[in-house]
Amino acid sequence: YGAAPPPGTRMPWKQSTDRDYFVDDPQSPDYNRWVQLPPDRAAFRFAEVMRRTDDLYEFGIVVQHNMAPVQPGAGSAIFLHVWSGPESSTAGCTAMDRANLLTLLPWLDPAKEPLLVIAPEDALPALRLAPDRVGP
Repeated sequence: YGAAPPPGTRMPWKQSTDRDYFVDDPQSPDYNRWVQLPPDRAAFRFAEVMRRTDDLYEFGIVVQHNMAPVQPGAGSAIFLHVWSGPESSTAGCTAMDRANLLTLLPWLDPAKEPLLVIAPEDALPALRLAPDRVGP
């Protein structure tokens, strides 16, 4: 939620305000987009509030799922973000301990085109693209 990213962060940074939303409504022309509403506009009915009161989005990374081109109903608002604990679940995001997310942020380099792979650990060797694309 800070005005500046944590030290060493190379990914694009955007500060969330209480007017920032990520639209989940497949009927909206803003589906799967981060938008900032002007003060005179009511909040979206189906959207993720980007500045949450529980701080789960204090730090996060937008996963570029279904973004180019956006296809209504094919998934929206997918993030890496802070979790509420090891027993918590999400509706499609990848959540982790705040300290782990802060370790990940400076490691990610947009010039290397990071790729999020979610798979059982024993399946990872077959999915590796090249040695320089393997995570920490």
